[in-house]
Amino acid sequence: MRIPATTACLCPLLICLCFIQKSYGTSQLRPNVRAQSNQTKHPDGERDVHHRPKRGWIWNQFFVLEEHIGPEAQHVGKLHSNSDKGDGSVRYLLTGEGAGTIFVINEVTGDIHASKSLDREKKGHYVLHAQAIDRYTNRSLEPESEFIIKVQDVNDNAPKFPDGPFAAAVPEMADVGTSVFQLTATDADDPTYGNSAKIVYSILQGQPYFSVDPKTGVIRTALANMDREARERYSVVVQAKDMAGSVGGLSGSTTINVTLTDVNDNPPKFPQKNYQLYVPESAKIGKAVGKIKANDEDLGVNAEMRYSITNAEGKAMFSITTDTDQKEGIISLRLPLNYEKRKVHTLHIEGVNTHRDPRFSHLGAFKDTTTLRIIIGDVDEPPVFSIDYYIMDVYENSPVGTEVGTVTAQDPDSTKSPVRYFLDHSEEEQVYFTIGLNNGVIKTTRSLDREDVAWHNITVMASEVDNPSLVSHVPITIQVLDVNDNAPYIARDDEIIVCETSRAGQVIQTVRPSDKDNFANGRFSFALPIDLPVNPNFTLKDNEAFIPSPTGPVFPQALVQ
Repeated sequence: MRIPATTACLCPLLICLCFIQKSYGTSQLRPNVRAQSNQTKHPDGERDVHHRPKRGWIWNQFFVLEEHIGPEAQHVGKLHSNSDKGDGSVRYLLTGEGAGTIFVINEVTGDIHASKSLDREKKGHYVLHAQAIDRYTNRSLEPESEFIIKVQDVNDNAPKFPDGPFAAAVPEMADVGTSVFQLTATDADDPTYGNSAKIVYSILQGQPYFSVDPKTGVIRTALANMDREARERYSVVVQAKDMAGSVGGLSGSTTINVTLTDVNDNPPKFPQKNYQLYVPESAKIGKAVGKIKANDEDLGVNAEMRYSITNAEGKAMFSITTDTDQKEGIISLRLPLNYEKRKVHTLHIEGVNTHRDPRFSHLGAFKDTTTLRIIIGDVDEPPVFSIDYYIMDVYENSPVGTEVGTVTAQDPDSTKSPVRYFLDHSEEEQVYFTIGLNNGVIKTTRSLDREDVAWHNITVMASEVDNPSLVSHVPITIQVLDVNDNAPYIARDDEIIVCETSRAGQVIQTVRPSDKDNFANGRFSFALPIDLPVNPNFTLKDNEAFIPSPTGPVFPQALVQ
C-alpha cells in the first residue's frame, strides 16, 4: 500500500516529538520542529508518486534542565532522518557551541545527551548545527540545520541584597506610614519562567516599629510617636523570598540601620529653679561674672536658645548673652557693684528656643525660667576722697605754714580703717606745700610769689592704716592770690618833641604806667613830683581811662598837655 507523501513528511516530526515527550513531558519540552519536503514532478506536471522525495528538518529549540545531578547524562533530544532505515547507514553529526564537550550525540541513534551539569546563570542557551550523512558515501542526507538548546531554569539562586547592609533615617515623631527606605533584592534566576525570581518581602526584626510592603520592598513607620530621646537607633532585618513566598522558596536577608533624626519636640529646662552666684564687688564692668545653662534634649538648631533677664532691676545691673557653642548664658556686669550699698541682687532669667516647630506648639511654650541670686562679696577698697577734684587758694607772701585747705578721704569698707595722707612730690621740683598725715590739712612750706608762679598743681594720696598698699589719688589746684606788693613804673622816653606851633591844651604825650600786680591793685593817681620846679608851660591831667596792658591787666592813663 502506498503511503501519501504528506504523511511520509511528518514521520521525522512524530518520531522526534514522541521521544522528547517521553523524556520530559509535554508541559516542559516542546521542540519546534518543522519538516520540509521537496517532491519531483514529471514534465507534464503530474506528480510521480513512485519517486521517494528528499527529506529535511529544522529544529528550532531544545530544552535541558540546569543543575542536573543525576547518575546518568541528561537526555536532551534526538535527531532522526527518514532516510534512516535502522541499519546503521546514517551517521548523525553535531557541531557548534559545546558540541563534543558538553553535548554528545550518538552518531548511530541521533540521541543527544548533556555530559555536564549546566548553569543557566552563566550561559542560558547554546547554538548547534545538526547533520545526517551517509556513513558509506559521506553524502548529506539532510541539509545542515541550526537549532538552539536552551537551559531550562530551576530555582537554584536565593535573592540577594548586594549593597547591604543599609542605613536610613526618618524624623522622630513621624506619622505612621512615613516612607523610610526602599529595598530591592536581586535574584539570578529566570524572571520570565515560573516563580523562581518572584520575590516577596517580609520583616524578620523591627516590628512593631516598622513594616515593609511585600511587593515593593518599601519600609515604612508602623508606630506613632517614636521618640528619639527615648531610642535613637533601630536595626530592621528584612527577608526577601522567591517563589512568591511559597514553601520551598529560597530567601536572603539584609539589615537596615534606621536612625531617628531630631525635631524640636522638647522645651529647654533649667535643672534648678533657684541658683546662687558669688560676685566680688571689685568685678569689672563689661566682664563676665558667671554662667547659667538650661538643658534641651534636642540636638543642633533644635536645642539652640536665647537667654534674657526679665526683671527691670536685674537688667539695670547685669546683661546676659548666649554662648552658641556651649548653649550657656553668659552673665556680665553693666554697673559697678558696691557691697556697702547693696549686698544681694536678684535676676529672673528666661531661656527660649529660637527655632520652634509649629507642629509641637500643643506641647506648650518652649521656654523655662529660673531665679539667680547674686551675692556681692566685700572687697578691701582704697580710701575714697569726698570729691574728685579740689581747687584751693592762698595769698602770696603769706607766712610759711599758712593753711591752704583740707582734703578728706574715708575707707569705704565696713571696717572704716583710719586714713593717712601724703603728697606726691614727684610732680614738683620744689616743695611749696605739706599735708597733715592724719587730718589732710595742706599748708605752705615757703612764701609764694604770684608774679613768679600763679598756679600750683599737686596730688594728694590717701591710704588705709590697716592696708597701706591700697592708695587713692586726688588732684588739687592751688591759686596764688595777688597782694599789692609791686610799685607801678613808667616807661621813660629819651625826649619829647613839641612843635612851636602847638596850641595850648594840646596833648603832646600820654603817660602809661605798668604794675606787676593784678589789675585790682593797679588803680593809680598821677601828679608831678613836688621836688622838681614847676614848669608853667606844661600840665598833667588824669583822664581816669583804662587801657589794656600787654601783660593782661588794664591800667589808667595820664595826659601831658
